[in-house]
Amino acid sequence: MANIKSQEKRNKTNEKARQRNASAKSALRTAIKKVKKAVEAKDLALAETLTKEAYSLIDKSVSKGIQHENTAARQKAEIANLVNSIR
Repeated sequence: MANIKSQEKRNKTNEKARQRNASAKSALRTAIKKVKKAVEAKDLALAETLTKEAYSLIDKSVSKGIQHENTAARQKAEIANLVNSIR
């Protein structure tokens, strides 16, 4: 455990950030799974609306530094390919 006051504070802020990032990642993964389920059900209208939501979450995660730009680009490309496969 830390003996230095500033390090104790830093540990608290790091834990809060870790929880916030974990929550955002979980929401992101859930959104991507919803798109995949809609594609499996061949529901184009639902898939397109869920795609917009997923794209928004992906872009937010990049801007907040939760994930890398290339990871986001790969995820968006995967979603686009899935949705285009049922058109």
